[in-house]
This record gives sequence, structure tokens and C-alpha cells, in this order.
Amino acid sequence: MPSIYASRELPDAGGLMSYGASNIEPARQAGIYVGRILRGEKPANLPVQQSVKVELVINLIVAKALGIDFPVTLLGRADEVIE
Repeated sequence: MPSIYASRELPDAGGLMSYGASNIEPARQAGIYVGRILRGEKPANLPVQQSVKVELVINLIVAKALGIDFPVTLLGRADEVIE
């Protein structure tokens, strides 16, 4: 049954596709915050930020097994296509 997941790891494990927040972006933002705190900024003065980077991952192996064709424009917009 074709499904879209929020977690990027599931297409690697055999899911059809995922669309969700990047797993790397929050870690990068945390590193920036740590650097700012180590330079002397007070943590209470740092703004709360939400990750706005999302990733689209499509597994074409699963799509072919299910008989699903994706438009070339969607494949072109994907951050990663698993072939």
C-alpha cells in the first residue's frame, strides 16, 4: 500500500516516499546556538527557532514495484531519488 511518511529514513527502509522536516537542520541550528552561548550570549536572549527546511525523498524502486509513475517535474523537485 503506497504511503507518504514524515521521516526521511523510511524510504531507505522500503517506503514509497517521505516529505518532512530535515533531520540535519535542527542539529546545525543547535551547533550555532552552542557557538553563540560559548561566545557569551545568554541563552534566555536567544530566539526560539523552528526548522523550516523540508525534504522530499522518493523511492523509485518501490514505485516501480507498485506500478506508480511520478511526473518528471516532481522527481526534479525531490531532494533525493532512490533508484
